Amino acid sequence: MDTETQPTERDRSSRPDDTRGTEERSRFALVSRITDWLPGGWITLTLFVCLGFLLLLNAFVVQPFQIPSRSMEQGLRIGDRVLVDKLAYRFGAQPRRGDVVVFDGTGYFGHADYIKRVVGVGGDHVVCCDKEGRIQVNGRSVDETAFLYPGDSPSSVPFDVVVPDGRLFVLGDHRSDSSDSRDHLGSPGGGMIPVGDVIGRADWIVWPSDRLSHLKRPAAYARVPAAEGAHG
Repeated sequence: MDTETQPTERDRSSRPDDTRGTEERSRFALVSRITDWLPGGWITLTLFVCLGFLLLLNAFVVQPFQIPSRSMEQGLRIGDRVLVDKLAYRFGAQPRRGDVVVFDGTGYFGHADYIKRVVGVGGDHVVCCDKEGRIQVNGRSVDETAFLYPGDSPSSVPFDVVVPDGRLFVLGDHRSDSSDSRDHLGSPGGGMIPVGDVIGRADWIVWPSDRLSHLKRPAAYARVPAAEGAHG
């Protein structure tokens, strides 16, 4: 037997590594050809990769939103940039009372994105106002002084609504300078925003840097009882 022509165990075990090495060299050669073709080489390729990552992040995870009006003062000012969590209401999660949300107002408020605070969710009975001038949700008065614009009343417009399932009743924190659900009570949909039109929850002020802060859900809304017949 010609033993010199028989592969040894060492020969057989080395072949997969040789294959992987060839594949890695091929991939590196491809990347090298791409960088040779691109003006700026590796720097340009790195910028493209980072841009692609940011675009994916913006499309599916978080999105920056610039505050366009005074409707959410005192907490949010014109020019503030907030980060909107686009995954907050995915995988079965729902908006909660007190959340600050960004939504597409097309067909309800106007052809633009808006930012407001959720006051009522599906099934909630929302009334303004009680004997002390406060909003009531499911029979519980809500103390909004922690975030309401100084000098504003909870609402100069009286209302008594039941929020349909799958919809939201939203108000701006600067009630005297906010066009919100109160202004569309007689419109199609009654000023209630479909949950499906919510882009995400505003979680952070990220610009200007001296205003960096986390937007927390107010405890006043956390204490509101569930609507009759609601679960969870």
